[in-house]
Amino acid sequence: MEDIQIRECVTLREFDQCVRLQREVFGLQDLEVSPQRHLIVSRQAGGWTLGAFASDSNQAAERLVGFVHHLAGVRGDEIFGYSHMMAVDREYQNQGLGARLKWSQRERSLQDGRSRIRWTWDPMQARNAHFNLNRLGVTVSSYAENFYGTDYVTGPVAGTGETPGIDSDRIFADWRITSTRVQTLSRREAAAIREAPALAIVIPAEWSRLVVSDPSAAKLEQLRVRGEFQSAFQSGLVVAGFERSSEAPRYLLYESGIIDSLQSRES
Repeated sequence: MEDIQIRECVTLREFDQCVRLQREVFGLQDLEVSPQRHLIVSRQAGGWTLGAFASDSNQAAERLVGFVHHLAGVRGDEIFGYSHMMAVDREYQNQGLGARLKWSQRERSLQDGRSRIRWTWDPMQARNAHFNLNRLGVTVSSYAENFYGTDYVTGPVAGTGETPGIDSDRIFADWRITSTRVQTLSRREAAAIREAPALAIVIPAEWSRLVVSDPSAAKLEQLRVRGEFQSAFQSGLVVAGFERSSEAPRYLLYESGIIDSLQSRES
């Protein structure tokens, strides 16, 4: 029977496996892969990488099947965690391993004396939105245009020969790991927000398909979603939920006072 253990990556072989998994899961070019040296230096600078290792009686050695790479972030007087990357082997996806890695990341961060972890995700990815907002309990109040430079290599537009990339817009997850709501979710208990949302932002139901089939329409949708997020954040609204739908998945935004009460620390 296969067993999966989560522990910190510390050896050169384990970091090499993290590099391999990036290529296999994300299909990254070498230029975009976080190399072994980056993972080693991050560890020396206060970060760490948690790996999920699978082993059974038929394997001579453990195999890395997932990891989360965590950096030490500093802003002013605050030291917080920054989650740079998480990858799960395709064979082990949709089995709860990603959640195990994130909750393990939270536990390690608490041991380090941290109260917040941040990371980004593509606002058009409904699956990530549901996981981050509903299962982990993050909130979002900031938006970045073209964070990593042109993203999504698309096919040529008919009649033009042009191959337009799509901006790598991102929203920032703010995971208050000591908050009442996150502590409730960590126990696998429901933590629904009782108040009605002040606003909903709909995203395309089949974003990845739209990018390939009609990149021009995808760019227009991105601009619409970008404008709605930026306007909402300027008015003080905060994202704290996501409603899944096969036709119109949507982000749920609330007044900041409601979210402040959810972020209060348990006594």
